[in-house]
Amino acid sequence: MQARELLALLAPGEALSGERLAEQGGVTRAAIWKQIQALRSRGVPIEARGAAGYRLPWPLQMLDAARIRAAVPAPWRKRLGELEVHWELDSTSSELQRRGAELPDLSVMIAETQSAGRGRRGRAWLSPPGLNLYLSCLKRFDGGFAALSGLSLAVGVILLRALESLGIAEAGLKWPNDALARGGKLAGILVELSGEYQGPCAAVIGIGLNLRLTDALREQAGQPACDLATLAGGEPPERNDVAAALITALAEGLTRFEREGFTGFVADYAARDLLRDAPLRVQGAQGVLEGIGAGVDERGALLVNAADGLHRIDSADVSVRRA
Repeated sequence: MQARELLALLAPGEALSGERLAEQGGVTRAAIWKQIQALRSRGVPIEARGAAGYRLPWPLQMLDAARIRAAVPAPWRKRLGELEVHWELDSTSSELQRRGAELPDLSVMIAETQSAGRGRRGRAWLSPPGLNLYLSCLKRFDGGFAALSGLSLAVGVILLRALESLGIAEAGLKWPNDALARGGKLAGILVELSGEYQGPCAAVIGIGLNLRLTDALREQAGQPACDLATLAGGEPPERNDVAAALITALAEGLTRFEREGFTGFVADYAARDLLRDAPLRVQGAQGVLEGIGAGVDERGALLVNAADGLHRIDSADVSVRRA
């Protein structure tokens, strides 16, 4: 029995004995124990309930490509390319980059877990199996890299629109590519471009979204974190529904971005901008700048009012300075 099959058996949240799991899998109890330990090492909180056996602290839903595609409204479903759900990838974005030449536009890659999930500036993204959502989308553009200014910010707006369609309305955006809620990171966005500077190009848009975080995972994150379970009163939306809502919002939003660029998202970004009017500390290639957030410009650059005037920041690490 592989880890995926074992997690699927435990997904309903009911206790199952090692003996029963071994019978269902046609393996030994020692083999079950080995897979239980493997899942635990990846962050899955499998509990041992004595004679009752093993169980998860809450039910979870395994991702299903057919269910996700069926939940996307027909007009956008017709626009989708490939939609694949894998048990494990090194990263969903890396898989799209390897296969991009052969895949149609608006193809989507999802994984239950990633062995090398990537965040901005090479940071690792924790990817425990079955708990969260790791999704990447391929979008082709004809206008070259220059026309894609502000794309990561537009994707942030698209992500929050998807969550709002599911009844989650607390999150905001931290320039350039994080969604935060209740002071913790809820999601991260990574946009990687390839192709020609002034000709056809492609964007691989990776999104990692926290649905459920255990205490151990919060410690591993090394920074404040939030999840949909917290925002939804303990029970997050079903994972397949979240995936379908996000894919729908991406199909619609990226089509709009292709037509209007970031201009079509400036007002929506401003309404969700967590850095506007906040005291900021910006660390980039030019050193450290301190000032007050003044929103973003039409290209998606961060605006900072400092003692020597208004600065436009295209790439940097930004933190909110303590008063």
